[in-house]
Amino acid sequence: MSSNSAWGPLAALIGEWEGNEGLDIAFHNAKGAVGQTPYREHVTLAAFGPVDNGSQRLYGLDYRMSAWRTGEESPFHTEIGYWLWDAEGGHVMRCFMVPRGTTLIAGGTAKPGDTSFTLEANVGNEVYGILSNHYLSAKARTTKYVCRVELSDGAFSYDCCTTYVHAAGGEIAHTDRNTLRRVG
Repeated sequence: MSSNSAWGPLAALIGEWEGNEGLDIAFHNAKGAVGQTPYREHVTLAAFGPVDNGSQRLYGLDYRMSAWRTGEESPFHTEIGYWLWDAEGGHVMRCFMVPRGTTLIAGGTAKPGDTSFTLEANVGNEVYGILSNHYLSAKARTTKYVCRVELSDGAFSYDCCTTYVHAAGGEIAHTDRNTLRRVG
């Protein structure tokens, strides 16, 4: 096995990434409507593993992300978590938390050499599910998360849709997409 093959399709993500083509489409509380926010992003994905759960062996990436609105110095969004690969089960996973008080684990199937895959999580599921704090559960309850990842030489793109029920706006499809390029 080569040094990165244990990480399957996640091997291409190991490293440091930046992208300034981000577009966030979400409900803007100040405007009371859905709006668009361009953003730039920095992501680090550091390899670790193996992690053994009985007979299950996982290889992962320690994941940290920050996003800034165009022209702002403080990030408007951050995430910490893990991307995980279960070669025997053919599962790729992303588990993360945002400081607003939402955490999720999303998963999907993949093969080791895949250059694209889709992850999904749904509220109420014990496998690939979503949790929120009391406030968000009442005001903006996340119900579904779907993320499509595309890998290429020296770049990766994602297109994610987080569906939530907003107290003021009903069901909202919050989308984020960006293309990032390797910087480290």
